[in-house]
Amino acid sequence: MRATRALIHLDNLKSNIIEIKKCLKPETKMCVAVKADAYGHGAVPCAKAAVEAGADYLSVATCEEGVELRNAGISSPILMLSLCSPNEVEEVVSAGITPFVFDEEYIELFSVACNKLGIENFAVHLAVDTGMGRIGCLPSEAGKIALKIKNCKNLVLGGTATHFALSDCVSEKGKSYTKFQFENFLEAISNIKKAGINPGLCHCANSAATLDSPEMHLDMVRPGIIVYGYYADEVSKEYLASKGKNVELKPVMTLESCISSIRQFEKGKFAGYGCRWEAKSDTNVGVIPVGYADGWFRRFSECGVKIAVDGKNYPICGRICMDQCMIDLGADCNAKRWDKAILFGDSSDGALQTADDIARLTGTISYEITCGISKRVLRVFFQ
Repeated sequence: MRATRALIHLDNLKSNIIEIKKCLKPETKMCVAVKADAYGHGAVPCAKAAVEAGADYLSVATCEEGVELRNAGISSPILMLSLCSPNEVEEVVSAGITPFVFDEEYIELFSVACNKLGIENFAVHLAVDTGMGRIGCLPSEAGKIALKIKNCKNLVLGGTATHFALSDCVSEKGKSYTKFQFENFLEAISNIKKAGINPGLCHCANSAATLDSPEMHLDMVRPGIIVYGYYADEVSKEYLASKGKNVELKPVMTLESCISSIRQFEKGKFAGYGCRWEAKSDTNVGVIPVGYADGWFRRFSECGVKIAVDGKNYPICGRICMDQCMIDLGADCNAKRWDKAILFGDSSDGALQTADDIARLTGTISYEITCGISKRVLRVFFQ
């Protein structure tokens, strides 16, 4: 087994879901996002663990992701949050995946597919664009589109949804815009009801709104990144803590490798492509068999990201390569060849930094760090 691997703590995932559920009313359902291979953690094992922990629904982005869950024997309701192409519609219907719809042409595709396959009462959810500007009908159109669904004899409106653009923003602008979107969503629901149609499950709360805005929980919440042990960012984490709305989250993924080689460097010796790193004094350099092909990206090279070995952090020296990187172990080197190297994750594994820490240093978000770990890195699952 390759030394570079991702340890996936399904017990932490379950613990996070249990903590999140404490914020909900007993009747409020939870839809756990397992799109993008469960944010890089492994969709099937994470989906099964989520259902065991109490998830009522699962959400994916693509037809392929939903079919993967069905082929693994997962029977829970699955929402497809993004649009599929016309040639995938029959597969979505056959697999019993619930799509988001919002225009007559797209709705008609599903109606035709259901008619061809002899399927009745196929549930769809109506997506409403309340200010994200991505997919969805306008709130003023919701009643008309709901009627279109009702008039398709083989379709039923199973739910109505929207997505927030700034719910993780703690500024006055962020709070105001989220309130604006929520009011638009309530208007859409009202318009559907005025058309004489049941809007079904109404849901809009993502991770941030799930923790911060109980009035926005409605019938179901859709937590994403918090399931995997992270807040949207450090600012929102501190804000929620100040309001007593934080929950105890545990990182689900730990990325580990080892020291494959240790070499003595004399002062003035260079390391890495471009010779950008030069030993300022005699030192020891360790080679770690992980690189940007694994998702340990080149931009992590010179920004303060470090790697932990035996409880101590060591700086990266030189540019990260495709398959390897180097760390400066210092002149008085206690590390040994084949020692474990922890790149990020749960402190119980010896990690001294999280995906959040790396995101902060590199100007991104923890989602991108975990989603970026490539398929070349073996996922090892722990219950």
